[in-house]
Amino acid sequence: MDGLIQLDFIRLLWAVGLMAAAIGLSSWQQLGLGWNLAIATLRTIVQLVAVGYFLAIMFAWRNPLAVLAVILVMLTIAAVVARNRISKKLSRLLPLIWASLLASTALTLAYTSLLVIRPETWYEPRYLVPLAGIILGNAMNAASIAGDRLHSTLQNSRIEIETHLSLGATPKQAIAGYRREAVKAGLIPTLNAMMVVGIVTLPGIITGQLLSGVNPLDAALYQMLIMFILAFSTLLTAILVTYGLSRQCFNASAQLVLP
Repeated sequence: MDGLIQLDFIRLLWAVGLMAAAIGLSSWQQLGLGWNLAIATLRTIVQLVAVGYFLAIMFAWRNPLAVLAVILVMLTIAAVVARNRISKKLSRLLPLIWASLLASTALTLAYTSLLVIRPETWYEPRYLVPLAGIILGNAMNAASIAGDRLHSTLQNSRIEIETHLSLGATPKQAIAGYRREAVKAGLIPTLNAMMVVGIVTLPGIITGQLLSGVNPLDAALYQMLIMFILAFSTLLTAILVTYGLSRQCFNASAQLVLP
């Protein structure tokens, strides 16, 4: 099988031509997206070039502390983004999301590295960093969707919840149904992707491997692993976030307290 076709400067200029065409289409249709598309294009170029050089250095260095530091920075950024999407009024929400992402990412990476991939060193950046990025990106979305769904539902269902509490229900019983629906909502994107993967869509992992010359069957097997990883990590994250959030919404007297 032929190797990877290198994208030189000329080829990249032609690739940027797609964004120039998109800006032209926006201008033609008077959508007002030209400036946003231009900024997005510039940020994409700068960010990905910087990431490419940084990862090349880190992959050559292969220092376990550096690998863990990068993953922790990624985790912290994901936690902040997820917190902002749910609510900034809950003071203890950021530590909750950070801990939930840490638990789900660490457990998933440990299982995958030790039992499935089994690299020569556990901190092999070639595997650990990309897998951590994929897990964190999807777990962040699951936390955002599940947390926002539960928070908004609790806000809109105060009367029903307080009625259950007044009739003797515990806080866990009063919001059990709302929490289940929030967890299900957080898992919807992953389940939808699993239902159509390989039939309707070819995800980025398998596409990138195919473009780089990997055997199609090997690429499909790695994509299968990725989907299973995402299913477990997003479900665990949604469960942890909704559980912690539900505990924060009640005081010691089992009263519903929302900002």
